[in-house]
Order: sequence, then structure tokens, then C-alpha cells
Amino acid sequence: MSFEHRHASHCESGVVANMLRHHGLDLSEPMAFGLSSALSFAYLPIIRINGLPLVAYRMPPRFILKGIQQPLGLKMRFETFRTPDSGERRLDELLAAGRVVGLQTSVFWLPYMPPDLRFHFNAHNVLAYGRDGDDYLLSDPVAEETVRCAAADLARARFARGALAPKGLLYYPLGTPREPAWESVLPKAMRKTTRIMLDTPLPIIGVRGIRRLAAAVGRLDASRDAARSKLFIGQVVRMQEEIGTGGGGFRFIYAAFLQECAARLNRPVFDELADRLIDIGDEWREFALATARMIRDRDPLEPPRLAGLLNALAEREKSFFGDLRRALR
Repeated sequence: MSFEHRHASHCESGVVANMLRHHGLDLSEPMAFGLSSALSFAYLPIIRINGLPLVAYRMPPRFILKGIQQPLGLKMRFETFRTPDSGERRLDELLAAGRVVGLQTSVFWLPYMPPDLRFHFNAHNVLAYGRDGDDYLLSDPVAEETVRCAAADLARARFARGALAPKGLLYYPLGTPREPAWESVLPKAMRKTTRIMLDTPLPIIGVRGIRRLAAAVGRLDASRDAARSKLFIGQVVRMQEEIGTGGGGFRFIYAAFLQECAARLNRPVFDELADRLIDIGDEWREFALATARMIRDRDPLEPPRLAGLLNALAEREKSFFGDLRRALR
């Protein structure tokens, strides 16, 4: 089967873009990300990763897969399985029928991943586009080239247990995606993102979530328990820079989406907003750098300073999304 692999910044948006491109709609990764309104922020102290609170810079896994359907008039088929054997049989059937199939996997059990990037994260998306003997042919968006994965390894990755267990999830489009009415779907997607960031009533989501995280960081007592403080702020940076694309990276993807919106809608204001969001992404990276220097004892451990950086980011994002909303009126 002829399949074009393109490297992407993030697995889910990359899979969606590659899948839809294969089916005839040339959609970029930033457009898939922005059109599904996937940008967000969440500080979730109830959900624990390695015993520490979850910090997310985008909407939950599968949100892009589900959110892209309505704007494109597309229906995605999702299937899960009770056993690895049944999941493998179904995947083989679909590949034999000529389909490109999306899969949810665990990063830890994918042997082609570099050892230092293999950790227990069960929401990594890849595309299967063929099988050659005992090997599946995969397009992993975060890899430079297509890869091979033995059937036993892929089964283990598809049926890993724990949080966000994939249960063999596979998915594929039903029908052919259509070119959307850009002048309608793009403003609608942007308005949804502004609501997520500014209007969500839960104080742990959007701009309020950034402030809630800042308060939690500010309460850390570095003088009494430096080790715990380092674990907490280290978790924030790991979630930002290592898992997925992270805080700054997702802001850069959304900025690229805004640049595409400016061109498609002939609205230069979105180019100006994209430049501002790139600056905000750079500030997230500066926050990560300041945190890393404290963890490695290159700078004094000062949680209040980090809290101040987070509060400044909250203010910048509030101003940005407010201006984006006003530009859509």
C-alpha cells in the first residue's frame, strides 16, 4: 500500500493529519489540533502520575480524534477488544482490506522507542499501514521514518494495563473526509478554545488552572522538605516537556494553526495573535528552564519565584485568549 509518512510534533494530532491526508484531505498537524479545539490547561491533583498530580497542557487523549469529526462531516469507528488475539485478528482484517488503522499503545512496550523515552504512558497513537510476515509496518508520527514492530510487541503495547489502558483500541474513518466550510468551522473552533481557557467553571481548568498550580507551587516548603519540593516541580516540567509536546510546544502548534487561519480567512489579526502566542510558548520554556536549574541545584530552590512565573503566564494567557475572542466578534 502506498502510504506517505510525515513526522509530527505530537502523536494524536500527527496520526489524525496523516490518516486524513491518506484519505484525500490534505490537513496539516496544526490544523487538526486547532480544528478539534485541543489546546487547554489543567491542574488535576486528584489524578496521580507516579504519585504526583497530573498537569496537562491539552485536552484529554482521544479528544482530537473525536473533535475532528464534526467540522469535517466525518465519522470515526472506534473498536476495543477483550483479548490480544481478537485485537490482532481484527487489525489484520482491516489491513488486508487496504485500510490505514490508528492504534492506541503504551510507549513503554514499543521496542523501537529509545530506552530513555520508554515510560508507562498508555495513550501513544500510531498508524498501522501494513504487515510483513511477523512485523507490522507502523507510522509513528514522532519518528523520522516508518518503523517495524513485531506482532508480540505490538500486542503488549496495545493491551498494556494501568491508567488510560488502551484495551486494544483501533480506529479508522468511515467514508471520505470532505473539505469543510473554513469560514464557518475555524471561528467556531477558536471560540470553543477561548471558552475552555476562560470560562470553564472548574478552578483547575484553563487560566484558573494555571493560577491554581501557581498557588500549589508557592505553598511548597523548600527549607523543610527540599526533596518533595523538587519531585513536585519536576513533575510539572516532565509533564510539560517530556510527555506529549508539553506546554510551550502545544502553544507553538496552536500558533501555527492561527497562521493558517489568517491565510484561509484573510484575517491578518490572527497572524498578530500567533506571534503573541509564540512569545507565550517561549515563556513556558523559560519557566521549565528555571525549574530544571533549581532541581539540579544550579540555582537556589525558590518555589515562590516559580509561582510568580506561573502567575505571569496566567495573566498573559488570559489577555491573549480575551483578545482572540474579541477578534472573532
